[in-house]
Amino acid sequence: MANPSRRPRRPLEPVKPRRPDIGLRRRLLLMALVGAFVLLGAGVFYRQVVETDFLQTEGERRYLRVAEIAARRGMISDRNGEPLAVSTPVETVWADPRKLVERLDVLPELAASLDLDPQALRERVLAKSDRGFIYLKRRVDFDEARAVRELIARERLGGVDFETEYRRFYPGAEVFGHVIGFTDIEDRGQEGIEFAYDAQLQSEPGLRRVIRDGRKRIVQEVEQLRPPRQGTDLVLSLDRRLQFLAYRELLAAVREHKAVGGTLVALDVDTGEVLAMVNQPGYNPNALRDGGSERRRNRCVTDVIEPGSTVKPLVVAAALERGLITPTTEIDTEPGYFRVGRNLVRDVHDYGLLDVTGVIAKSSNVGVVKIAQMMEYADLWSLYDHLGFGRVTGVGFPGESPGNLRHYSDWRVFEHATLAFGYGLSVTTLQLAQAYAALAADGIKRPVTLLRREPGAAVPGTRVLSAETARMVRAMMEQVVSEKGTARRAAIAGYRVAGKTGTAKKAGPNGYAGRRYQAVFAGFAPVDRPRLVMVVMIDEPGGKSYYGGVVAAPVFQKVMEGALRLFNVPPDNPPPSMLLSGRGGLGL
Repeated sequence: MANPSRRPRRPLEPVKPRRPDIGLRRRLLLMALVGAFVLLGAGVFYRQVVETDFLQTEGERRYLRVAEIAARRGMISDRNGEPLAVSTPVETVWADPRKLVERLDVLPELAASLDLDPQALRERVLAKSDRGFIYLKRRVDFDEARAVRELIARERLGGVDFETEYRRFYPGAEVFGHVIGFTDIEDRGQEGIEFAYDAQLQSEPGLRRVIRDGRKRIVQEVEQLRPPRQGTDLVLSLDRRLQFLAYRELLAAVREHKAVGGTLVALDVDTGEVLAMVNQPGYNPNALRDGGSERRRNRCVTDVIEPGSTVKPLVVAAALERGLITPTTEIDTEPGYFRVGRNLVRDVHDYGLLDVTGVIAKSSNVGVVKIAQMMEYADLWSLYDHLGFGRVTGVGFPGESPGNLRHYSDWRVFEHATLAFGYGLSVTTLQLAQAYAALAADGIKRPVTLLRREPGAAVPGTRVLSAETARMVRAMMEQVVSEKGTARRAAIAGYRVAGKTGTAKKAGPNGYAGRRYQAVFAGFAPVDRPRLVMVVMIDEPGGKSYYGGVVAAPVFQKVMEGALRLFNVPPDNPPPSMLLSGRGGLGL
């Protein structure tokens, strides 16, 4: 039976889908975009306005660097502008150890490219791994630089790059080595002219601010902070042609006579300029200098010799100056020896009766001692002192020796005698050349220099002898180079030459050695109007010959002959053939 309270169900109506609210979405999207724009704008404003300084500083720390602009050290040239020391650009290899530690497998090949010890390179990289810069090798040659570049490209090796530096090069090599000297890895002068004039030659690198990329390569130069200052060039008084000639002949003589070494100095009489200064043994300043300093000494200014008989013309000059003798004054040297106190002064031969010119020509020890005894001690000392013995010449060369000349108040009788024939005092080759230049310059002693003087400029000097005395001594010294003298091998065809030989025993720790000599010849030409002075010393000739007239005079002859022609000095004693042919403007 049906339940009357139960109502019949209505049929369910289908649910209609709701349409999306497009407007709301648009508003929400717009709000999101506006919010993002506001945030982005605020961020840009904050970074560009508020944090500008901070961000620029951080950027500069990562990419902006201060780099050096390489500067060239001053060039050294000879008197004619020929280069003797030049700085050439070379490459230096550097690395970032922080990146290299990630490529330790490449280090052996990198070390081989740079000719380095692989283990030492590995240890250095690991020790500096917290740093951003080390030099791998400075001033590499072309082959090494090419090998490193190939390795970087092949292995894609980062943290290794190049920079430009300057390397000193010496075209004259051994010929000028003792005078020029050399520089160290930092381009600072260490020896010779390079050291003496380092402040003048030294350059100052410039500074620039640059931007580097991630590989440390410069991509932009921002500004120049300081311009580079190039070193000042230096012009020496040396003549490259004469220096080469002097070096060649000195080397040949040292080898021929099996000598320990030798020195040669040539001066311009009128200016005091050093035109040539060579030494043996030599060294090459372009090569490695791991050895001792023995070969690097410029012996012309650092080493002293006892001048021997080369001082005899000076003794005669002192006596002439005081009117005690004339060139024709007779001196009795018989019987070839002379007692001074308890000691004997000996000659090589018994020359008998000689005039003063003969004393010089024959180099008589007895004769010159008798002349010295006519004077007070102070007379001889005064001339030696005024000529510069016992003091540096002032040429400015580092390590120059002053030599030794004791004050006359300390002399004894025999010491006075030995000082007359060149023992008991010591001089450098340059000092002896300066003294002879005073004789050649009519008694005027001029300061010597290794720098070129301006042509035609007057060079002040100090008078140490009268012109008349100097000319008389020069005339007497001319006889030394004649057939009657001890230096016939110093004669030069077409020129009148004057000079003096000297052969002195070398002093050692136990006194004078029996067979150790220094052979010397000092002279000038032409005699009437001397232009050039030259001193040659051969140290310990080992052959049978050791006399100055045999060993040193031939070197003088060859070098002086070449020098007179190089400087266009006209002959003053032309042979008849030259007069007849009219050569040199002397013909009829």
